[in-house]
This record gives sequence, structure tokens and C-alpha cells, in this order.
Amino acid sequence: MGPAVSVKETSDGRQIVHYDGQPFELRPSPGEVFCAAAGGAAIHHDPHCGHITDSSQESPVAYSDPGQDLWRRLLESAPRDDEDGRRAFGASAGLQNGRGDPISQVCRTCTLVPLVAWGGIRSAGKPLSAAVAEFDRAACAERVADADTEITQVVQDFPLDAWPSMPLERYALGTDVSGDSFCYRMEFGTPALCSMRGGHAGKHIIYWRKSDDGWYLRFGSDAQETWQEVRAGFVTAFAYASEGRLTEIDTIDALRSGPALTAKAISCYSPNVIIPVTSRDHVRAFIFHLTGDDTALETFAAHERLKQVIEGDERFADWHPYEVGIFLYEWVDPRPATTTILKVAPGERAKYWQECLAGGYMCIGWDDVGDLTEFASEDEFRERFEAAYSDLYNGHKSTISKKAKELWRFFRLEPGDRVVANRGINEVLAVGRVTEDGYRWSDERREFRNTVSVDWDTGYAQMLPEPRKAWGTVTVAPVQAELWKTIQTRAGSRTSEKVVPADELFEKISGLLERKGQVVLYGPPGTGKTYTSLRFALWWLAAQLPDTGLDPLAAYGTADFRRALDAMHEAGHLTQVTFHPAYGYEDFIEGFRPVEGGDGGLRLELRDGIFKRVCKTAAENPERPYLLLIDEINRGDIPKILGELITLLEPDKRGMHVTLPTGKRFAVPSNVHILGTMNTADRSIRLLDSALRRRFAFHELLPDTEVLNGQKVGNVDLGLLLGELNGRVVKELGRERQIGHSFFLPGGRPVDSEAELAAIVRTEVLPLLQEYAYDDYSLLSRFLGEKIVDVQAHTVAGLSDEGLVEALAAELRADESG
Repeated sequence: MGPAVSVKETSDGRQIVHYDGQPFELRPSPGEVFCAAAGGAAIHHDPHCGHITDSSQESPVAYSDPGQDLWRRLLESAPRDDEDGRRAFGASAGLQNGRGDPISQVCRTCTLVPLVAWGGIRSAGKPLSAAVAEFDRAACAERVADADTEITQVVQDFPLDAWPSMPLERYALGTDVSGDSFCYRMEFGTPALCSMRGGHAGKHIIYWRKSDDGWYLRFGSDAQETWQEVRAGFVTAFAYASEGRLTEIDTIDALRSGPALTAKAISCYSPNVIIPVTSRDHVRAFIFHLTGDDTALETFAAHERLKQVIEGDERFADWHPYEVGIFLYEWVDPRPATTTILKVAPGERAKYWQECLAGGYMCIGWDDVGDLTEFASEDEFRERFEAAYSDLYNGHKSTISKKAKELWRFFRLEPGDRVVANRGINEVLAVGRVTEDGYRWSDERREFRNTVSVDWDTGYAQMLPEPRKAWGTVTVAPVQAELWKTIQTRAGSRTSEKVVPADELFEKISGLLERKGQVVLYGPPGTGKTYTSLRFALWWLAAQLPDTGLDPLAAYGTADFRRALDAMHEAGHLTQVTFHPAYGYEDFIEGFRPVEGGDGGLRLELRDGIFKRVCKTAAENPERPYLLLIDEINRGDIPKILGELITLLEPDKRGMHVTLPTGKRFAVPSNVHILGTMNTADRSIRLLDSALRRRFAFHELLPDTEVLNGQKVGNVDLGLLLGELNGRVVKELGRERQIGHSFFLPGGRPVDSEAELAAIVRTEVLPLLQEYAYDDYSLLSRFLGEKIVDVQAHTVAGLSDEGLVEALAAELRADESG
């Protein structure tokens, strides 16, 4: 027998098949199946399928299929790789091609169409049967052995019989003995076990906050009372787990805010009852890939279901739980298929590089903060950083915040992330892959004690074609896609793998699109809303349409980027439109348009609008994505433009038909997505139609000083300038009236001359601020200072370019690079 087949019908009548770990859309048979008149090993549901027509134009061989299930019986007759078993079924069922050869396959064009993604989850790259067959169990034996060793040590150091009387200090992070605590061991001290690193320390339910000199509690008001409930909850959870009653753990209220910690703890005390995965969403995703069930089970009900699925598959009969976990993440990793890449300087002029290379690590300073694992939260760390380095950075809040962010980013590096070691502003020394050991405070070093374990590859060593000026003033910085592409390309064959850099913003937008179907990017002028939407469109579509061969990381504004967008437009996968006050229902959905009549006059003809045409194309190709970009969405009359279709945009209404005013039936397919942009200086989202707000997800784009940090014009740090200016704007007018970073990035590159910076301030920034201030020069002077704004004369001082830049630097303290 082959793998079981499951079929589910969607709200719009589509039949989704789950087979061997992959989803397909079924094109039902018309009561007959067809085989090629000549060669060919597949059955088809469409007699005109291109795979069964040939130059002789012979008609295909037809066979009766009254139950419309021959495709299913064939798949379930034998495993996917058992060609002989499948052929035996074809012979017994009388299914033969025109040459008399038995049929053994199902057409993937007209019968079962592979889906790139389904239910917001990207499909597995290979069938489960193939993945299991290719998995090298011997290669992960050492990792499994390390896991067993760490489990044994956890149970020895924190024995089960000690839990009922365990003191809070033995459990919690943040105390003076935090390094010996159970929570520290779970998050930082067991690198071979399933990871729960990152996020807020609230996942530990209770911890000591040094900044407040008190306990943080997820519930309750008395630390000891809360701890007694939490401790009792763990004792009960361990008992349930030992009896195989995982689902009942969901009923323990005291542990509800710590599911990852609870799951990891159970994997130590009852390792054979749970697959070692700490994320509930990952567990649900694995269940979906293995069974096709899109489950909404609670955390430990999902764990129990996953365990049942694995135990019910004889292929995993003798596998260690950690073997299963490793396999699942290798086969269908639910995490974003991107990697965090940071450039890190190993000391001034890379003075510690040889030590880092020889020792297999990267090191940075700011040692006065101490071991970063001792901080229970980022907020607590930032308070400590400010206390330690306020004097060094002259109390300048923007600089302190910027430097603290660098150190925390370094600390948050995960196994598999990449570190680009640099010297100066144009030399790459090597690229390293962060290993399982991750971050470590190195007591044996005299300075630069913050370290991350790295496996270095010096094949990336190179001189960059253009200097990166910002590298001269920052120790740690993200490596953007364009730069990473340059580094990879110049390294060429000297490197062994290709890595796609993470883009947190794109991943957020993608998640919102999958969940809601339509998203609006909103923010002040100059925050890159249109720029982001276009770059996201290419990134998102190219990833889902790998057969196009388009580069998802093509640099914005380049010929490659334009060609890629043009290709998406021509294929119909990308459509762009701009709303404006005159835009209407007739443009977007359908309406009567004048056309030339046969008698030389005019007549009215019903024409489909842009959105209706997109939906028609998408309905014909349900396995492929379609994206509509709407620029300036708030400038149109949304209720008027969308009409009755506003309801059909909801995820659970996709595929449902409504009758249009013309009497025609219409539906919005589930593979159509909308990404809009709106400027909050024109209109707040609070003023948008409430029906639109309910049906769209909204993601705010604010000014990003990080892209300007370290970029200098004379002695002015553009990041500091923008940060301080916007701080004043927010104080006076609110966040929706800030100045965007794009003003200082003409052509996509930071402004680099005093004359150009002065021109931007005079002709772009100042007029916008004047508009915001309604010509209130007193308010304008609070933004820019009295050296630039003459309050009495109601005018702007006639400063030279150099004088204007110097005045900005002095007023906004933008010359303090730290």
C-alpha cells in the first residue's frame, strides 16, 4: 500500500489533496480518464492536456471512471517509488497507454496540480517518503548523543523529587545566582536540546528584574504565592507527561504563559513522550505537513497529536525523538528561509581578528555591561547599558540607544546566522556561520569578552568595490541584501553555499498577507512605502514562483529589478494601480465604457475593471500567487470603489460568489493578495472607513535612522540628525508627522555633500515642516532652532550651505557620533 490520501473541499469548491507530505489541487475527472495514444505513464483528466497530445494528433485512450477515483486508487496502490507496484495496479485495472504499457503515474498538470503553499504554509520541497529515504541518521548521531548527555545532566542537577520544594532562586533568571538556575539551563545552558532562546523573558513566567529590584510576575501580585502555583504546575505537568497525558497539561493555568519552557522541561523529564519542539506553531506546521490537517489545537494537545502521527508511521519506529525533531526541521523548516547576517568589527582595525580566526569566535566590547545572559529582558539590559556608558557618550540618548542596539543584536545571533568580519570600511576578512554554542561571556579574555562561536570561511575575503562609510562608526550592523549579493558574487566559487539574508519587514508583511489576504503599509512621508511595496512584490513573488528564475534580491532601481517587475507584470502575477479621488467602481470592478459603434457613433460596452481581470486570471491558475499593489489607497473613496466586494476580501469569504449589479456572478479567489500604501500626513488610519479597517491588516513604516547611522556629511551624522529632529516633531505634532529617512537617500544612496544636504533641507524638509506648523514660526523654531528660523521676521535665515549644516549639527547635536 502507498501513503494515505486525504481530500478536503474549500469554501470555494476547490478540492485540496494531501499526499506523501505535499498538497495538491485536484482537477476532478469528467467520468473518464485519458492515457496517451503513444508513450506515457500517467493518467489524465483532460483529453487536451499537453502531455498526451503528440505530432500525430491521435486521440488519447479513454477509460471509464464512474467513481472519479482512479487517481486515488492508483496513488494508494503502492509507495511513490514502487514503480512495479503501481504498474501492477494499472495492469489489473486495465489502464494502459496506446502502446499497451500499464499506467503508473498521475498527471501533475491536469489531474493533481502541486501547490507552492497552502493555508499560509509553504509546501515541502520533497515528498515525505523521499525525505525519509535520504535522511542520514548516522550524521546526526553525535547531536543525539549530546542531547542525551545534556538531558541526563539536567535531571541530575534538578531531580524530579526536588521540584516540590525547589526555592524560587533555584528556578528563576535575574538573581545573583542566575547562572545556576533552571531557567538559565533551559534557555542558555543546553545548546544540544531544542532551542527556546530569544523573545521576552516573560516566557519564564517569573524572573527577577534588576532594574526594578523586584520580581516580574506574569500573574499574581506576591512572588512566593505565584511561585508556589508555578512550581505546583510543573510538578503536575511532569506527572501528566509521565503518564502520556500531554493534552491535560493545557489545563494548568499557571503554565499557560510559558509553553516553550514547559515543553522543553518535559522533553528532559519524559523524553520519549514528546517530540522536542518548543514552538506551538512549529508543532502545528509539522502536523499539517504530515497529515494535511490544518489544526488549531492548543499547545500540548498539538504535541500529543504530533507524537501520535509519528508513532503511527512505521518508518519512524526506532527513531530517537531528537532524530525525529532534526528530520522535521531539515524536511520542512517552518522558520523563515532567510538568515540574519551582521557585519562585526573584531576591534579597531580588526586587532583581534587573528585570535577570533584561531579560536573560532567573534568578539566585541562594551564589557562593563557584563554577561548578557544575566539580563531577563532587553529593557533591563538597555537600562544597564545606559548606566554604564552614559558618560562615554556624553549622555546623548540617540547614540546610547544606537550602541546598545548593536550589542543586543550581537547577543541575539542564532545558530546558522552569518557574521561578516570586517577591517575598516572596505575589507571583508571572512564570513562565519554561527554554531550551536552561540553567545558566550569569555572570562579568559582581558577585554572584548562578549563572544559568539563561529565557523569561519576565509573564502569570502575580499576588498569591496565601494567603501561602506557607515562601517567606520559602527561595530555591529545588518548586512543588507544588495551588499550580501556583492560579497557572495565576488567570492564566487571560493565559497560553498548560498545564503539569503533575513528581511524582518518582508517576513512580517508576508505573514500578514497569508493571514489576512490584504495589507496596508502606512506611515509619514518619506518612509519608503512605495519602495518597500515594490521590493516586497519581487521578493515574495520570486520566492513563490521559482520556475521564473527571477532574482528576489535584485537591487531596487537597477535594470535587473525593472526587468523582473516587467516579467511579473507580463505574466499577470503583479498588477499596479494608484487610487485618486476620481477613481471608481467602474475602473476597479466593472462598468460600461463608450466604444465606437458600427455606424460611426458610440455605444456602451460592459468592461471588466482591473481587479476583476486579476481575479479571473487567478481563478484559472489557483496554484499560483497574484499580487495587486494599490498606491495611495487612502486617496480613493474605498466604499465606492469596492462596493459589495468589501465582504469578499475576508479570508473565510474567499471563493464565495456574489451577484454584481449587472447580474454577473463574481468571487475573489484565495490566491489574490492586495498590498496598499497610504500616507498618514494626508489622513490618519483612524479616519478610514471602518469596514476597510476590519478587513485589512495595517503595518506602520516609521523613519528608519538605522539606514543613516554612521553616514556623515562633514561632521554631521545623518542618523543622529534625523532621530533628534523627529523626536521634536513627535513631541509637538505626534508620530504621524515625522520626516522620513528617504529624504536623505536621493537615488537610494545617503546624501554625501553639504551642498546636497542643505538643498534637501531647504527644498524638501523645510517646506514640509512649514506645512505641518501652519506657518507658525515659533513652532518651526522649536524644530530647527533660532539660528535657522527667524521667529520675529517670520522667515528662514539666509545661511550658506556650510552655515546651514553647521547650525543643524549644533542645534540637533548631530555631530556627536559617540
